[in-house]
Amino acid sequence: MSPLAELAKKMFSHSGAENLRILDTEKRIRGILAGKVVFDSTKAKLVWEHKYFPQYWIPRSSFSEFATFPDDEAVSGIDSSSATISVSNRSIPALIVPSSFKSELAGYVKIEFKALDQWLEEQSHIIYHPKDPFHRVDVLSSGRHVKIEIDGVRIADTGSDGGVMSLWETNLPPRWYLPRTAVNWEYLQESQTHTGCPYKGEASYYHAMINGKKYEDVVWWYKFPLLESTLIQGMLCFYPDKVDMWVDGEKKRKEADIAARAKKEIEGSSQAKDAQ
Repeated sequence: MSPLAELAKKMFSHSGAENLRILDTEKRIRGILAGKVVFDSTKAKLVWEHKYFPQYWIPRSSFSEFATFPDDEAVSGIDSSSATISVSNRSIPALIVPSSFKSELAGYVKIEFKALDQWLEEQSHIIYHPKDPFHRVDVLSSGRHVKIEIDGVRIADTGSDGGVMSLWETNLPPRWYLPRTAVNWEYLQESQTHTGCPYKGEASYYHAMINGKKYEDVVWWYKFPLLESTLIQGMLCFYPDKVDMWVDGEKKRKEADIAARAKKEIEGSSQAKDAQ
């Protein structure tokens, strides 16, 4: 069964869509595929397919003449259908909710975020996934003393110099971004790993080499953060699960890797291909 069919089975029943968080938006949402505008809508809906972040669903009536829908193929046992949208020589899968369905999503179409070449909100590119309008990121200058160790070796220490930025993000623990002068660079090696966040931008990583052992991707940083997170530009943040961390002398309890757990839950429950 395709990922979209799996998603439909999870979200819908014959009696309608149950326990879904849905929010109307008047933002102009456009999708680009093969150089063509596939849809252009001011009546999209944000749908929380899982608890972590929403996705855009688009009215079928908002699709352009460039997008053709071959015959819908029923998804067994549910009142929705899967289809293929074709633009020029490109085809992508879609999930269509029939207009007769008892749901706010009747007549709406779901397209996987990564299936399109570009998504636009008004004239701004959407990166990684749509933002949650109830999600907030605050970056505050902090006088906290932060110390980092791996296997008993001191990797970073802000000492009395300060310069720490604290980042407070909805439903996540605080993150401590350290100035580059507080880090012992002899232990760090550049990583090829890159991840993305729609609130902060693209993150790069460093490994740590301690006593001949490699600790992968223990620290991340943003070379060119997005506007709302510019105060952490160039600063380093260590994974709490991969290091020993003290903040003002208090050792922080190691937490589960929230991003990894969220990704696993998203993929396991809906087979969606969304990334951080």
